[in-house]
Amino acid sequence: MRYIENDLKDKTILITGGAGFIGSNLAFYFQNNHPDAKVVVLDSFRSGETFSNGNLKSFGHFKNLIGFRGEVISGDINDKELLLDLEINYKFDYIFHEAAISDTTALEQDLMIKTNVNAYKDLLELAIRHDANMIYASSAATYGNAESPQRVGREAPQNVYGFSKLSMDNLSREYMKECDISIVGLRYFNVYGAGEYFKNTTASMVLQFGHQLLAGKNPRLFEDSDKILRDFIYIEDIVQANVKAMQPKESGIYNVGTGKARSFQDIVDILQRELGTSLICEYIPNPFIGSYQFHTEADITTTREVLGYEPRFVMEEAIKSYVGEIKRIYDEEVK
Repeated sequence: MRYIENDLKDKTILITGGAGFIGSNLAFYFQNNHPDAKVVVLDSFRSGETFSNGNLKSFGHFKNLIGFRGEVISGDINDKELLLDLEINYKFDYIFHEAAISDTTALEQDLMIKTNVNAYKDLLELAIRHDANMIYASSAATYGNAESPQRVGREAPQNVYGFSKLSMDNLSREYMKECDISIVGLRYFNVYGAGEYFKNTTASMVLQFGHQLLAGKNPRLFEDSDKILRDFIYIEDIVQANVKAMQPKESGIYNVGTGKARSFQDIVDILQRELGTSLICEYIPNPFIGSYQFHTEADITTTREVLGYEPRFVMEEAIKSYVGEIKRIYDEEVK
């Protein structure tokens, strides 16, 4: 589905983090719906490097881009020579900045700030020199334990990742005052859908529960999972918000969710229905009480007004759409 009618013929689009979950979905959206646009994907791709917590430093994976026909560049957004090369040898019209350290449990504060904040400033400068509109990934992690519904201006990050994203937002606001390009930050809530498998343990519980069920394992949930609520949003609606942010009514920071909180128990129940399973749920004590959000729900009022965004998928429809991919990934990557 096309989300804008604008002709992108001869326009050049840069997608950082383009081999990741959201970036690769954006790349295919433009390839499929705006084939006359030139799409350049930049990603550091994965190596064996890990953080101190054992998780990979980069989740970018070539398999997310199989079938993509645009240009692919392997590189790190912290590499100033690379950014200079991009500035000199390309002329971008739009920049979708998805590259980041997105592991909320990473403890390397120095690298988190360098990658998520300082490199973003360099990309903003590039965007200004190219007169390119900037659309970047912020995060609901900026809200921490703020009460629902979460609204822009009520931030209380609880980890360095959330702090880094809030710092990006604050930096963006300063640039909005001074430059002519549009700058839009999108605060993603709990995203799920095709392309997330290579995020490993940070992939959504929709995928993880789906694979537990396909393996014949009883799904394991925290006690009172019917009372642990999140704003889960399908990847198709994330793409919609990004595309509509290309030409907003005004620059700003906007929530991207459904505006409706759903429980982890809902996820399992819908998956069981779609997969035709009836496994018994196992409930385990929640070790994160006191440090765990029990309710998130995006206030998307301004997102609707300024971007013309309207979530299309409720969870039942989204999981039904996603379940074929969950099975394919299980057969090809897990079994």
